[in-house]
Amino acid sequence: RVQKLRKEIEKHNRLYYEKAKPEISDPEFDRLVKELEDLEAEHSGLRSASSPTQRVGGKPAQGFVTVEHPVPMLSIDNTYSKEELADFTIRVKKNLADETAEYMMELKIDGVSLSLFYEGGELVRAATRGDGTRGDDITANARVIESIPKRLKGAVSGRIEVRGEIFLERKVFERINSQRKKDGEDLFVNPRNAAAGSLKLLDPTIVAARKLSFFAHSVGVYDAQMFKKHSELLDRFEVWGFPVNKHRRVC
Repeated sequence: RVQKLRKEIEKHNRLYYEKAKPEISDPEFDRLVKELEDLEAEHSGLRSASSPTQRVGGKPAQGFVTVEHPVPMLSIDNTYSKEELADFTIRVKKNLADETAEYMMELKIDGVSLSLFYEGGELVRAATRGDGTRGDDITANARVIESIPKRLKGAVSGRIEVRGEIFLERKVFERINSQRKKDGEDLFVNPRNAAAGSLKLLDPTIVAARKLSFFAHSVGVYDAQMFKKHSELLDRFEVWGFPVNKHRRVC
């Protein structure tokens, strides 16, 4: 069963990350991964460093320069269970002892992870997540996405790696699919895969025409002192000129 699950998960990883043509839904995929994780935890002799439970995303695409992430771009945990969410809250309270926990809540947008490196406030590199350790240098494509600042507002010294999400608004996605239908091309399955496919294009002029959107949500490398609260970081992103998810709240 472990071997079968690994092969099936690898297949769906390739379809999702490398070909942008998924065959199953996210919950279905997550159930496969959860079953494999449980089996590997129960039978330690079956664990393997090459298991898809130990990796993130897919291989870097062909045609782009591969770059290393100084800080790995890991996937976030998820749950479909109120009980697991309650357990998480208990662990947070336990670790904070007598402190009161605050949560930064925001809607999850199903897009494509992107790393943006700035030096002295200037955009110098953009990279995809790839396998979490190495990704594709897509700086030329990032420069034609209007919502990505090419220079940060205000005085920003040193290096900062801003991480965020590339996505397509539904009205833009529908316009693209309408044009593809007229041109006799295969339709994109969903906005996430349309966004992923767009970033793999080698012609930045086509990328610009796709009208991709971006918002910032976190940092990787940062030479200055880190913010004490995640909400403060998101507020600073806005000052620097980044779009930030408007559907957010401190709770």
